[in-house]
Amino acid sequence: MPFVFKFPDIGEGITEGKILEWYVEVGQQIKSDQKVVKMETDKVVDDIPSPRTGVVIARHGNVGDVIDVGHPLIEIQVEGESESAPAQDAKEQKKEIAYGVVGNLEVASDNDVLPSSSEGDAEQVATASTQKKVLATPAVRAFARRSKVDIRQVKGTGPGGRVTRKDIEGFAGQSSTFTPAARQPVNVAKDAPVTIESLSQIRKTIAKRMLESKQVSAHMTVFEEVEVSDLEKLRKSQKQKFKDRGAGLSYLPFIIKAVVTSLKANPVLNSQMDLANDRLIYKHEYNIGIAVDTPSGLVVPVIRDADKKSIFELSVAIQDLATRGRERKLSRDELQGGTFTITNFGSIAGIFGTPILNQPEVAILGVGRARQMPIVKDDELAIGRILPLSLSVDHCLIDGGDATRFLKGVMDLLNDPMELLMMQ
Repeated sequence: MPFVFKFPDIGEGITEGKILEWYVEVGQQIKSDQKVVKMETDKVVDDIPSPRTGVVIARHGNVGDVIDVGHPLIEIQVEGESESAPAQDAKEQKKEIAYGVVGNLEVASDNDVLPSSSEGDAEQVATASTQKKVLATPAVRAFARRSKVDIRQVKGTGPGGRVTRKDIEGFAGQSSTFTPAARQPVNVAKDAPVTIESLSQIRKTIAKRMLESKQVSAHMTVFEEVEVSDLEKLRKSQKQKFKDRGAGLSYLPFIIKAVVTSLKANPVLNSQMDLANDRLIYKHEYNIGIAVDTPSGLVVPVIRDADKKSIFELSVAIQDLATRGRERKLSRDELQGGTFTITNFGSIAGIFGTPILNQPEVAILGVGRARQMPIVKDDELAIGRILPLSLSVDHCLIDGGDATRFLKGVMDLLNDPMELLMMQ
């Protein structure tokens, strides 16, 4: 029987992808781990490898098509198996290896209750829809839990009756007392002087997540300004030394260090709310996301264990992640697991902003454009360098006192930065 290889679940929250390029043709001999297709998901471009060696006998989808997780990609006549070979019995089939872009994963035993994969022999795939259990990827099941939706009550519209993220969203919208205004199609006259461009996967995902964040969190933003003349002097004095070692030096590594220090003193801003279980989860790792502006849209790579890195190590990490983010060469792991986010919009322009929370985080710091301004210092008028800060928090969890204490801790360190340089 032909082996049907389906678009695998390549990360939490991923429900669909766009076909960018096919690497194989029908009739082509391919090997296990050979690249099959290039897929664009929410923030990365992934090359999907084949799990089997054999001949491609069918290809599903064209370049530009958007397909759901679980949609067939290719059918492979596996090497050493004839087309008329009988399908494996059910017990043997359960021992098969499931394959994704992260490598080989052993399938659970017969006694486990993880959702079954519809990937496998074509005959088995065709009959999968007759099973009574709910078909859904782990990502969709997690989304259903977050949305407080009983997935067993949702009618699936995906292949074989599979429940998709859109099904969950539709069901949640019908059962909720709050229904956002529907987006009406825009009619464009044929002779209108406009240019029409299809939304990228990144832009669609950003739109969904920003709207979702505004709906699930009570955003509150606190604004402040900190005088950073001493920080600017320190940066200039160390800039050449860092350059000689292969790294630039901006304000951002100092800000990250100040943020981590203040998070330790104010741990509620490094936490996550679990309303489903009426509990608060304090995180004891400090993984700082940094918003990177790219031609394709905003991405937020994560600097893991930022509290264990020096200013120089943070500078290297920032430079590396920003460069690879713009080139779309970040791995999915590098875009997950953040506990707090910093968005440095002031590197382009802007004084203050109202950053939107990067769910499930409960706080995000916006950094505006530093500028020289008149200040009063020691009862005398002077020129100081002012750095504007905008801290958004989830007011469901974080009170004004929590937010301002955290912000004051950051400001104190940026105002007297020598301590930051010595921290390891």
